[in-house]
Amino acid sequence: MTRLVFLHIPKTAGQTVHSELARIMGAAAVSPVRVHTQATTDAQFPAGYRLYSGHLDWIGLDAVARPRFVFTVLRDPRERIASFYFFLLSQARELDAEALSKPENTGKRMLLDRSADDYFFAGDDGWKTFIRDHYDNFYCSYFATRRMRGWKEAAQLDEQALIDRATQGALAIDAIYSTAGLPALERDIAARTGQTVQIAERYVNAGPGPRGALRWPELLARFESDDARHRIEDFARRDDRLIARLALDGRITSSPFAP
Repeated sequence: MTRLVFLHIPKTAGQTVHSELARIMGAAAVSPVRVHTQATTDAQFPAGYRLYSGHLDWIGLDAVARPRFVFTVLRDPRERIASFYFFLLSQARELDAEALSKPENTGKRMLLDRSADDYFFAGDDGWKTFIRDHYDNFYCSYFATRRMRGWKEAAQLDEQALIDRATQGALAIDAIYSTAGLPALERDIAARTGQTVQIAERYVNAGPGPRGALRWPELLARFESDDARHRIEDFARRDDRLIARLALDGRITSSPFAP
């Protein structure tokens, strides 16, 4: 019986994927660990489940018995950054002052209190690490370190070494899909489970704004300086190189990317 491992990168249609996989597998088959902070690094994949799906560290991937199918979904890196920003902003706007004052909502409070320039590029070292972990060439750090918050480790590598290590890390993943290639994911899941899923053109937990609208230009417009715009562009540059390399190696199913 094939076990499914979905390494869900935030804002890449992952809630839609998860909801369909959970539907066909049944609630009892779904691992309760959905976010990396819910378990220690060596307990991200508890035994006894057929579906592991979430924002997971995957250093301990070998704990999942074979046969298994490990996959992830990528989105245009700039659109992922912008979508994540606006999704969190919409959540922040729904919280009252008391909720915003709680430590777990610090990031959302910063979204409301700071300009885009200051949100991304000001603050103490702890805040800057938070931003880098979540936004800065996330695909490179995730594939290279196998951690959701792997920026500090990835930052020790020069650019070429980082891309090389991320490319090598991707070899442990059976399939990498683009958000434009979700019909291929539907076919692959059906082939492995014998059940039909409906993922393409479905939107679970979608961010604010019209479907299909590009969010990156909207984010750039929020910056007050050209310097900040150039700096946020650099948050996608290494991911661009990684994606190009993975595509050249045939590791990405059904490119190009879509918002």
